[in-house]
Amino acid sequence: MSFKDDKEKFLKMTTDEKRKYYHTSNITTLNEVPTWCEYWQKNKERIDKQVNPKESDKTCSDDLAKKISMWQGDITSLEIDAIVNAANSSLLGGGGVDGAIHRAAGPNLKKECATLNGCRVGEAKITGGYKLPAKYVIHTVGPRGEKPEKLKQCYFNSLNVAKENGIRTIAFPCISTGVYGYPQRPAAEVALTTVKNYLQTHFDEIDRVIFCLFLKSDKDIYEELLQNIFN
Repeated sequence: MSFKDDKEKFLKMTTDEKRKYYHTSNITTLNEVPTWCEYWQKNKERIDKQVNPKESDKTCSDDLAKKISMWQGDITSLEIDAIVNAANSSLLGGGGVDGAIHRAAGPNLKKECATLNGCRVGEAKITGGYKLPAKYVIHTVGPRGEKPEKLKQCYFNSLNVAKENGIRTIAFPCISTGVYGYPQRPAAEVALTTVKNYLQTHFDEIDRVIFCLFLKSDKDIYEELLQNIFN
């Protein structure tokens, strides 16, 4: 079967039909991922003590905050519309998140990626999700080192591709903070401010943006910044 036929087959399946093909039975649905408001209300006392002890009267009532999630887990287990792959410029797979996504999706993801003529830094391109719980994969290439404008383009262009394809739920890994060497906190600041600005102008077109974190240090950074940016 060609990758085109395989892609169409998976995209036409119901969720129950597709679950038979997942690489894992340990999936996470959107309903199992709390919004930032839900997470913050549950952990407010701890976060206040760690982050802003003088601002314990803060609340989480912003509608934008209800479209944001911070979640620790395996991005390939998320059963949502699309996950973002922190890819290399060839789009043919690699290490880290990139390799995990390709392994979980199966070989036809690489075959489809081979038809896309690569991807420049900051660009975003879409493929099917194949055997992933996510319907689609949006591939973006992050910058090497601290280049805020290029990293901003990764998040903005990924969201734009999502919007253009009717994708309403999307998850991002921490783009460029691994072997590409972008410092974690500045990268998180770019990610959160870019997503917030995008949602402010496209509020009705995206339902949820999930920041999928792996390291505890990323979790600590996002907890602090989310409170300051979205509360």
